Amino acid sequence: MNYNTELIKDMACEVTKGIKEAISSQMAGNPPGIQGVETMMRDLLRQVGAEALGQYLTAQPSIPGATIPCACGGELHYQRKREASILSVFGRVKYRRGYYSGCSCGQGQAPLDKAFGLTPGGVSAGLAELLALAGIELAFDQSRRWVEKYLGFSASENTIRAATEDCGEQQQAYEEELQRHSQEEQWLQERLRSISSQPERLYGSIDAAKVRIEARDEIEKAAQKEAWRDMKVGCWYELESVPSAQRSVRQKKKYDREQAVYRAKYLHYYCDIADAKTFGKMVWARGCRDKADLAREIVFVCDGAIWIWNLVTLYYPQAVQIVDWYHALEHLEKIATTAFDQLAERQVWLATVTEALWNGQVQEVICACQNLAAQCEKVQGEAMYFANNAERMNYARFRAAGYAIGSGTVESACKQIVVQRLQKSGAQWEVDGAVRTAKARAAWLSNEWDLLMNPWSTLPLAV
Repeated sequence: MNYNTELIKDMACEVTKGIKEAISSQMAGNPPGIQGVETMMRDLLRQVGAEALGQYLTAQPSIPGATIPCACGGELHYQRKREASILSVFGRVKYRRGYYSGCSCGQGQAPLDKAFGLTPGGVSAGLAELLALAGIELAFDQSRRWVEKYLGFSASENTIRAATEDCGEQQQAYEEELQRHSQEEQWLQERLRSISSQPERLYGSIDAAKVRIEARDEIEKAAQKEAWRDMKVGCWYELESVPSAQRSVRQKKKYDREQAVYRAKYLHYYCDIADAKTFGKMVWARGCRDKADLAREIVFVCDGAIWIWNLVTLYYPQAVQIVDWYHALEHLEKIATTAFDQLAERQVWLATVTEALWNGQVQEVICACQNLAAQCEKVQGEAMYFANNAERMNYARFRAAGYAIGSGTVESACKQIVVQRLQKSGAQWEVDGAVRTAKARAAWLSNEWDLLMNPWSTLPLAV
């Protein structure tokens, strides 16, 4: 936003005058360095901003009439100008506005507060966004210290928690609305008419990571039990080839082996602590948001969890299903470690089946695993993994078709959303708090933050 240059210069002159006066009166003979000047100037500008915002709000016309309607259906009568305060990006701000009361229901109202989305004693929209950004990155106790250092005033841990969870609650409401719409034929038809393009090849991945939920009922508390719950995480994305000049050392080695290196773009994450059936509705709804139902080709790359493939088959039966290559290797390594005592035998067997799997000889791998299972009961479950996912492991065919065979995108999502934020040392969550914090963080990582802030941005005070 551009402002009048002369106005900025005049205000800068006043700020400079204030800083000089402060230095001469408080630091005579010992002038501060540049860091001290910056700190003083920032604090002065913050105080000026708080005063200016208070004056701006107070100057707003806030007396539309002698009476206004009450929410209960009665009438509220103008009383007087009443003082209120909010916590803003400038710190505590005081202002005066017209106040109405006198209804039989006992409730009062300030039209200015309603018009600007203000809650006396609460947090402004602009500050709430900054607090939420701190809350999705850092533990709430660390966020409090971070905010104080950056903004120059303190906000309580609970205030940061509330701002963060409010953002997550808005994202949750948006996703619930999206789920309702995605089940409505009329909405889907109208959406179809409004879409001008569709993805050529869209990827989907689903995974889960553990979140520690604190004991809530009396029995659990008495037993000092903690429940670890699955935070299910999904991602829709597209892939593009990495140009040779931009490939890292690891990517160059990967290209030498696979003749293809991809990177994800247009990533959109979603998450919830819910059973598979409930989460499946979100898989479909978020897919509609990313035009998955209209994509010419859908590819799911996931691990071998049965609940994941059941959801994919239910909602996207036409999708190409690929078991993540690296998960398959882990299962082969587990079989080899369990079945062979001698390292040399283990390595020979593992090299043989890995090569066969890479070349699409899935039945040979299944036979090799079953042969070991007949001799070693402990590997029977792992052997079944390959038999159950045979169609999803034809890696030679997948590579020939140009499909990615690794699910690193959703694994990265689990790390960024769950591990880095919800699994911080000592962290314990209530379910609602964990879900809302994760949803707010997912919105930020998906570049959907501005959409999330939109309800606030329509209010005059929002920034």
